[in-house]
Amino acid sequence: MTHVVVIGAGLGGLAVAARLAATGHDVTVYESADTVGGKLGVVERDGFTFDTGPSLLTVPTVLEQLFADTGGPAGLIPTAVDPASAYRFADGTELSMPHDAAAVPAALDEAFGPGAGQSWRQLHERSRRLWDLVGEPVLRQPISLAALARMSLRPADLLTVAPWQTIDGLGRRMLPDARLRTWLNRYATYSGSDPRRTPAVLAVTSFVEQEFGAWYVAGGLRGIVDAVAARCAELGVEIHTGAEVQAVTTAGGRATGVRVGGRHVPADVVVSNADATVLYDRLLPRDQTRALRRSLRGSSRSMAGFVLLLGLTGREPVAAHRVFFPRDYDAEFDAIFGRHPRPVPDPTVYVHAPDDPALLPDDDSEGWFVLVNAPAHEPGRGVDWDAPGLRERYADHVLDLLAERGVDVRPRIRFTETITPADLERRTGAPGGAIYGTASHGPRAALRRPANRSPIPGLYLVGGSAHPGGGIPLVLMSAEIVATLIGSAETSAGSSAAPRAGAGPFRRRRPRSR
Repeated sequence: MTHVVVIGAGLGGLAVAARLAATGHDVTVYESADTVGGKLGVVERDGFTFDTGPSLLTVPTVLEQLFADTGGPAGLIPTAVDPASAYRFADGTELSMPHDAAAVPAALDEAFGPGAGQSWRQLHERSRRLWDLVGEPVLRQPISLAALARMSLRPADLLTVAPWQTIDGLGRRMLPDARLRTWLNRYATYSGSDPRRTPAVLAVTSFVEQEFGAWYVAGGLRGIVDAVAARCAELGVEIHTGAEVQAVTTAGGRATGVRVGGRHVPADVVVSNADATVLYDRLLPRDQTRALRRSLRGSSRSMAGFVLLLGLTGREPVAAHRVFFPRDYDAEFDAIFGRHPRPVPDPTVYVHAPDDPALLPDDDSEGWFVLVNAPAHEPGRGVDWDAPGLRERYADHVLDLLAERGVDVRPRIRFTETITPADLERRTGAPGGAIYGTASHGPRAALRRPANRSPIPGLYLVGGSAHPGGGIPLVLMSAEIVATLIGSAETSAGSSAAPRAGAGPFRRRRPRSR
């Protein structure tokens, strides 16, 4: 039986632990925080419960596949969010984006005028071809130069992927309405990036959200973590919280275990769910990671987020997800990614207010998760989010902006809690609170993201800072990839694991008697 140590109990770490345990591995997880979940956090106060991570689930079949491959359904029942999002633009235009893609063109024509729906339809069909090219061959497989090279040899594929084009450039080419271009550019922020520097291939994110729908799990998306952790427990995974891994140990050029709590824990395989920068900067011998650290330093950090958690009196019948765009969207990205980062003066404001009684203390209340994009916490080089008074001033500024945009909740506030990028760094271990690790900037962005198989034999990377990226579906795909890589490595090495039939696209393994 192979002993696997997983560093970090975020969703990626738990998902790969469940997959490996289901195939016969002995798995131990070490998590530095006092609870599991990583960026899928939760805050409880005065009877209110807030998800502090993702608020929408897309491609729910990836989650269903995880449970199917590890023992059967977990009882999670995603419900459709309709409208998926409600947008308010700087000129006062409002758009409710339907859950059903078939209804989108009519909604766009109503909001923006005739022709908007047709331009979206052309973009959507282009993205459908793109999804066929990158969905299974790229996102659900290890980074493959060969797969990308094959695309470049087929002119039609190359034109669809268009590595020379950005999301912003794609919008300017295909979407005549400036408001619709603003809507498309927002999808670059799903990877924490600037749309003017993000490859057009990542516009496929908009297709995924409209084609596969936006979904919610009753009780909050934190329930996904709880369900995966429960599956790990059923499969015999040992999870240790409050246990910080100080180092990955190596010998003979391969990973041999971890050092945690001052002792060495041997392992046949180590999987890191820590941020890739943390792994290569702090957990490994520096002489073995020089090139990797240089590569990561050459990549921009992804944006972070500034969060308000609002406990409100009263309840209003509004969309669960609302986005309030600023007058100058480019200025937002200049503030975050420019030479002199600063809190965004006029940011996009995202509000998640789920109508979920399980999250509220009474019928006369609402809990709002309010997020604005923000530069990472970098004292001395950028923004010091721990500077005295900054969090309070910026929280007041965000509330003032909401009031200016027609939503003044200040008279209804019972309490306000703030989470700054510095808090995110402390809570999740993500350097600077950069939510997605590195930003997806430049035509080689997919190749610059750390691979799931490290150059050190026996060491693998899972989670949002590694391939294929952040967000619940991609993190679950990374766990799928890593589990398959480990199974393939065992098979090539003459492992004693014998195959047996399993659900989904992977064959599950169980140990033979020795």
